Amino acid sequence: MTVLGSGDVLIHPPLWEQAHADALAEGRSGYDFGPMYAGIAAATKGVDLATCEMETPLAPPQGPFAGWPNFNAPPQVLTALKGVGYTSCTSASNHSLDQGYTGVKRTLDELDAAGLKHTGSARSAAEAAQPLIITTRNGVKIAQLAYAFGFNGIPLPAGQPWLANLTDVPTILAAARRAKQAGADIVVLSLHWGTEYDHLATQQQRDQAAALLASPDVDVILGDHAHVVQPSEQLHGKWVIYCMGNQISRHADPIAESREGIMPKFTFTEVAPHTFKITRAEAIPTWMDDAPKLRLIDLPAALADPTTPAPQRATYQHAYDQIVGYVDAYGAGKQGFVIDK
Repeated sequence: MTVLGSGDVLIHPPLWEQAHADALAEGRSGYDFGPMYAGIAAATKGVDLATCEMETPLAPPQGPFAGWPNFNAPPQVLTALKGVGYTSCTSASNHSLDQGYTGVKRTLDELDAAGLKHTGSARSAAEAAQPLIITTRNGVKIAQLAYAFGFNGIPLPAGQPWLANLTDVPTILAAARRAKQAGADIVVLSLHWGTEYDHLATQQQRDQAAALLASPDVDVILGDHAHVVQPSEQLHGKWVIYCMGNQISRHADPIAESREGIMPKFTFTEVAPHTFKITRAEAIPTWMDDAPKLRLIDLPAALADPTTPAPQRATYQHAYDQIVGYVDAYGAGKQGFVIDK
């Protein structure tokens, strides 16, 4: 069975302006993120579990919306995520508390309404204590955990330490153990960590990954936060993706590297009853087009398409080549990690 991860869903104002323009183009009001996401549908619909990283709190459907530094994003993006095959989203990020308890509750309510599972923040202590375990169409039970290094200086409210998950290795290991005891066959851990715009992992990231993957209860780590692609590495026979980069974004002062991302895909094989091992690790490089329209691009698909114009092809090839280099900085290729072509 296959699990696909993806980078930050980071909703800046130009993204919802594009979604509004796309809705108007179809003769409708509101916001339509579907065209923005259409290019990756073949990849995300072709797996057993696709999970996203919901970086930003969600506003009411009618707004008001807000970008950086205290996000409040259109929940209409969830319709697009569900439409291209996502099952779940993690909600632990440095922006989790941008809108306080109200923002956390509204975000999770909107995810529920869209039919998307979630983990990383909670509306109550009881919800926080309940592990997210998803049963796939082939009967495999996958637990998801998500934690963030901090919340941009915003403290967890007094009496609500469960509102969003703060990274602590012993706490994560205990949660992973509880998930396995609750019946999970596989535990997928998402971590919001590292240094923004640094293509290499920090020593803390590498130390935490080594400690976490040494446990029999953590099967793979998907990293976010740096807004650029970071390396992949095999530790204790398991994989960590230190950062998948952004998925959709449009920073006020964009750099090319922040428009790059990967969607790692892991094939798990049952090697003993309820014991799974990753037998294939690969990634689909992505790119965020910013003209003429904001669109998420599956780079291998675009490069294989003979109708892709030459100028775009050159841009896509450059991004693809850079992503390969970033992913392989710690020797992932020699360890068996494959970048899709």
